[in-house]
Amino acid sequence: MTSLDEPGAATGPRSGRARRRRVGAGSRRGAPLPLLLPGVLALAFLLLPLLALLVRAPWRGLPDQLSSAEVWQALQLSLVSATAATAVSLVLGVPLAWLLARTEFPGRGLVRALVTLPLVLPPVVGGVALLLALGRNGVIGQWLDAWFGITLPFTTTGVVIAEAFVAMPFLVISVEGTLRAADPRYEEAATTLGASRFTAFRRVTLPLIAPGIAAGAVLAWARALGEFGATITFAGNFPGRTQTMPLAVYLALQNDPEAAISLSLVLLTVSIAVLAGLRDRWMTPS
Repeated sequence: MTSLDEPGAATGPRSGRARRRRVGAGSRRGAPLPLLLPGVLALAFLLLPLLALLVRAPWRGLPDQLSSAEVWQALQLSLVSATAATAVSLVLGVPLAWLLARTEFPGRGLVRALVTLPLVLPPVVGGVALLLALGRNGVIGQWLDAWFGITLPFTTTGVVIAEAFVAMPFLVISVEGTLRAADPRYEEAATTLGASRFTAFRRVTLPLIAPGIAAGAVLAWARALGEFGATITFAGNFPGRTQTMPLAVYLALQNDPEAAISLSLVLLTVSIAVLAGLRDRWMTPS
């Protein structure tokens, strides 16, 4: 047995890293069968529907399907409304994330739970809740209609509101996590030097958490782009006004399945692009 004092003993950080590499290589050498089979089945379960979509896609008629005016209207509305919903989420969600991460107030845990509720709430229930709050006879909507003549349901603005409702929690969670990981002493140093808390947030905190904001914005944009339940419940399905791509897919599936497949391919392509954009931040092992 070799002692630590002998020349052949492995000591120091370099030997520690070497041991970790050997252990890691050994742990990746093979997978036990009870884990391998369920893992392969899970992979097949997730990938086979997507592969079926690619196999059954009408590739020859795809240019004609995607060149129709209805498709471009739905695509344009989807892109504009998702971008607007993301902008609303940024303006309102980033300050909310800062409050949850940097301040102490009674009921903060309950507030955090309520903020994340749209993540697990069925979207159609969210649409019903929006109707009851902002509809023409809603708790707030009746006053908007009576005082300002503003009607939100079944309008393009209603699409943006519905998408922001379901997408904002993704941004809040991402930004709050980034804020909790960031060192608050930088902000404290800025305030010690005479900066207000808002100036410290604008000049110090925002540059620090910019990657988290960007990742949250991309996730919120992708979630808004794919929103269906809250949109159709609160804004309806009117071509050129409230019919987004997911709603167009649903309508085409009843009348023209090939068109539904073509529209689904567009949304699949956008989703892959979003995942590719987030790969370096969330999918690269440390």
